[in-house]
Amino acid sequence: MLWTSKSTKNNNRAAGSEWELFAERYLKNHGLTLVANNFHSRHGEVDLIMQDKDTLVFIEVKYRKNSQFGGAIAAVSPTKKQKLTKTAKFFLHQRGLNEYNTSCRFDVIAIEGDNHHPTINWLKNAF
Repeated sequence: MLWTSKSTKNNNRAAGSEWELFAERYLKNHGLTLVANNFHSRHGEVDLIMQDKDTLVFIEVKYRKNSQFGGAIAAVSPTKKQKLTKTAKFFLHQRGLNEYNTSCRFDVIAIEGDNHHPTINWLKNAF
């Protein structure tokens, strides 16, 4: 039987938070402004929500140590995309906006490698 201990889950969550912060800094260096991070709804979570000029950007951050099993990009499944879309709509609705009159896009920051030499792939308009 496979299982993970609570401490392993906490370590994974902490590592994920570190890579999300890394991605946030990377995007800020490319001119984006943070609007929200770890935005939750009953549908799911969006890691980062940032402003890129007049466009609201919903960002999924994925980290993988290596590209085995498809790497970080392959980790964004159709189900995950659907959850992100629903959560983004909820975010917009909360602010009195909608996807029809608000410029939005979904990006993926895919990070692979170790802490010393990560490779960053920024997929704009990923889906």
